[in-house]
Amino acid sequence: MSGEDPQERPDYITSIINGLERYNPEAVGSLEGYLSQQCEERYCDCNANRTLLKLYQLNPDRIKDEVITNILVKAMTQFPSSQFNQAMHLINPSAQTSNSELSEAVAKLRELNNQLEGAQYARFWATLDSDDLYADLTTDISGFEEIIRLRIAQLVSQAFREIQVGILEQWLGMSDDGVRKFVTETCGWKVDGANVLIPKNPENEAKKAEIREDVNVDMFSRVVRRAWEEAA
Repeated sequence: MSGEDPQERPDYITSIINGLERYNPEAVGSLEGYLSQQCEERYCDCNANRTLLKLYQLNPDRIKDEVITNILVKAMTQFPSSQFNQAMHLINPSAQTSNSELSEAVAKLRELNNQLEGAQYARFWATLDSDDLYADLTTDISGFEEIIRLRIAQLVSQAFREIQVGILEQWLGMSDDGVRKFVTETCGWKVDGANVLIPKNPENEAKKAEIREDVNVDMFSRVVRRAWEEAA
């Protein structure tokens, strides 16, 4: 899955991104509609969404707070990556420092993103459940929690061959039964008692490290000569 240039991107959006339309204020409506499509169909086009944020910079009268937060939430689902921070750089600094509702929303989303980027998954779920505002900020993104769980599972599969069910409960924010069902039905993994067995793949497969040192005759002769000179 590519969050930068997804295959789902329609031709008219490609034309906007790559042409002069990227500076046309009238393109805002098309890009906002495309963002709604991304939210409903569970894919992400960070390139197109940054184009929309750039248009907001150039046309502040067209800014919609809920669109900005939706873009940030979509970027968050691409962790670990720089997508969230790239989007943040295109948001007016006043939205990050003022006492407005948008400022509060941006601060909360930044906190969630930092936890995901830092692999603090248990803390992420606890934070998400700590304030109803988080539910409001993510409500437009269809299957948000499932997307996050799938991404965490993907990262786990790249690092582990076996992991305890109890750890996954915390990392996935699910109950014991929920974890067992998720890993078997959604991930295709196996559960063996209190452990989850993850199939071997190129990322989690142990690789034998081969260390080779090439020493030629000239190098060896220099060492012998230096030792002789020091002795003399």
